[in-house]
Amino acid sequence: MSVFAGLETFLYILSVILYYPVIAGLVLLTFWMIICFGGFLREYIERRQGKFYVLERYKTALEEELRSIYYLAGKDNFSNTEILARLERLLQKFELELIKSRDKISFAIRVGPALGLMGTLIPMGVALASLAQGDMPKMASNMVTAFNATTVGLANGVISYLMSLVKERWIRADIKEMEYLTEIAFTKLNLKEGGGIYEVSKKERIL
Repeated sequence: MSVFAGLETFLYILSVILYYPVIAGLVLLTFWMIICFGGFLREYIERRQGKFYVLERYKTALEEELRSIYYLAGKDNFSNTEILARLERLLQKFELELIKSRDKISFAIRVGPALGLMGTLIPMGVALASLAQGDMPKMASNMVTAFNATTVGLANGVISYLMSLVKERWIRADIKEMEYLTEIAFTKLNLKEGGGIYEVSKKERIL
């Protein structure tokens, strides 16, 4: 029995040690979600105004990539497959950036409720121990903390889920538009039949 009692004591001490990191993590996650919500709201307003900065950045990068292809094609005989591969690599780079921007929000969908649950169970264990000792004020204080942690954790999860849904729709629309721009750029290239590109003036706009 002494072995099991020692294990129970160890688990209790471990849970108490985890209490402060969990609460600190929950608070930091809340501040992070506030920052993310501010960025999300700004992007929503910009999109309502017809400002799509991601697409503008992609157009600029695509223009530079096409200039680079024209420059290198003057020295080496690029095949059409190699040209298409370079354009696809640029497209995948921007797609990855969009996915990373979504992941900054979506990770809180699971982390928020998990921290909230941990922040609930740990104080409840302390509250039950206080109840056994007859310390009612301490028990009430721990129960309040437990319910607050649950509320904050679930709120973070719900808000991040809603923002992630909207963000996912924006990302899909942006990716489709970038794919369209890439296809248009590829068709506008002065491709030779046997591979390679005819020269283009430096002042001439490709897109």
